[in-house]
Amino acid sequence: MSPGAIAAIIVAVALVVLVISMMTVMRRRKLRQRFGPEYDRVLSETQSQRKADAELAERERRVRSLDIHPLDETVRVKYAAEWTAIQERFVDQPRQAVGQAGLLVVSVMKDRGYPTEDHDQVMADLSVEHADTLDHYRAAHQISMDAEAGQVPTEDLRLAMLHYRALFGELLGPQNAGEDAVPAPGGRAPSGS
Repeated sequence: MSPGAIAAIIVAVALVVLVISMMTVMRRRKLRQRFGPEYDRVLSETQSQRKADAELAERERRVRSLDIHPLDETVRVKYAAEWTAIQERFVDQPRQAVGQAGLLVVSVMKDRGYPTEDHDQVMADLSVEHADTLDHYRAAHQISMDAEAGQVPTEDLRLAMLHYRALFGELLGPQNAGEDAVPAPGGRAPSGS
């Protein structure tokens, strides 16, 4: 083989490697943007960027295969009213209100089409479309578990309500474009948690 042919093969192989590397970097950047802090959490669990990328790509494939859909307006309004009632109950029964808030979030998930039987799978599925509020749900769920196991300060229960509200509002979806989904007490839009 001539030196020119060998050089051409080397250049072609180098270009293929470069293109594959660029595609990997672009896919990883897209996953990081989509999953935010969840990307870093999965990366720390797997200890490998390749495994983290594969895990998150598999989550995307799985969620695409599910029938996730927005809520019908009537159902959305019913859930918003239930949320308001739970928030009002918090004053007199904070622990029970947090438990009810958790159950309401799961009901909304079910109605949207998310499977809700396995907590770890729920977390993985939610991470695809709700990565920004997933840590809120994790925190609320942990506080709820702690509350069931014993005494939890009222301030922690209040934080659990705020955490649940973050995901609840996202799952519920806005009433109209530009309008928040979950009113805060007094009918105002919720402030940042």
